[in-house]
Amino acid sequence: MLLVSALMISFFLVVFSELRRKASGLINVEASDAVKLINNDAVVVDIRSADAFARGHIVNAKNIPPDELASRLSQLEQYKANPVIAVCDNGITSTRAVNTLRGAGFESAYGLKGGMTNWNQAGLPVVTGKKTRSKSGKKRK
Repeated sequence: MLLVSALMISFFLVVFSELRRKASGLINVEASDAVKLINNDAVVVDIRSADAFARGHIVNAKNIPPDELASRLSQLEQYKANPVIAVCDNGITSTRAVNTLRGAGFESAYGLKGGMTNWNQAGLPVVTGKKTRSKSGKKRK
């Protein structure tokens, strides 16, 4: 009887937390979910500084600093029907960007959970602003 009661309580807690999460709207996605969205035509908006963006960013990401996002939403207008993923260094600043995007009518706006730190730790590919060199010293193409 005690085990059945514990199971029922656990079940209701899971259901309640899922309903609360859905009601508040999913804001952050894991790197693996972001890859799935990107493969389905999601647009990546990197809100880090130009220097951080040049050190490494997600393929085809658009660099728009957070203080310019509201004024540059017209550049993203064509992507309103697509999922939009906001990326920052560690996943904190992107939440504000997601709220700005959703307020502007981007219903499928998400933040990358853990930001580029999490993306790099997952070993996912990044593009750098500079050409990389191989160990032999020759430029890689």
